[in-house]
Amino acid sequence: MAHVKIATIFGLLCIAGTAYAQDYGWQSAHATFYGGSDASGTMGGACGYGNLYSQGYGTNTAALSTALFNNGATCGACYQMKCNQQSDPQWCLPGTVTVTATNLCPPNSALPNDNGGWCNPPLQHFDMAQPAFQQIAIYRSGIVPIMFRRVPCVRKGGVRFTINGHSYFNLVLITNVGGAGDVEAVSIKGFNTGWQAMSRNWGQNWQSNSYLNGQALSFQVSTSDGRTITSYNVAPANWQFGQTFEGLQF
Repeated sequence: MAHVKIATIFGLLCIAGTAYAQDYGWQSAHATFYGGSDASGTMGGACGYGNLYSQGYGTNTAALSTALFNNGATCGACYQMKCNQQSDPQWCLPGTVTVTATNLCPPNSALPNDNGGWCNPPLQHFDMAQPAFQQIAIYRSGIVPIMFRRVPCVRKGGVRFTINGHSYFNLVLITNVGGAGDVEAVSIKGFNTGWQAMSRNWGQNWQSNSYLNGQALSFQVSTSDGRTITSYNVAPANWQFGQTFEGLQF
């Protein structure tokens, strides 16, 4: 991992937990599960994170219905959830679990919303990794009513930038984002260029069509809570496609 040489942080001067408590209350939804008992079937996914184990997300993850996924803008966000024991005391377990949004639960228009089409719009639904689901509900339930809310993400280390693509097509996967967890905007700067806005290609893969080979790279990342971090010279001038570098953290 490359070390950040200089860094500046811009953001809201507030305690993250307080800000989230003000903005996000408990909401109702339903949850199912997928991926097997070891969550191996949750790897990959529409956020582009690939191996969720090596990326640090583990098995506390979920695929979001279209209403929550927001075309990939919600990737990386964290949700605290609990089974609604008042609605389903037979299958619910006490306690809460916090999951990261890592995938899309696609709609199925061939099935009704209340019988198999759980992820159809406009439903709010979480298809959880099985180990996460079993922390709040009994396996045999299949589907349970839940309460959920957005919470700050707690990550180890800095935000990570994996540079893929090729010359004139820099595709940067952004992972391990703390705080809001999602990414709203990204800019990139080569040592010999000014700041250039990147566009979301898919999930948390961000694209730049500039020729930046042979230049140290800096990144500016903004999240949905209005905070921005700028990590200078994260990637050294001799970076190669396929490498991952670590910057600041929210």
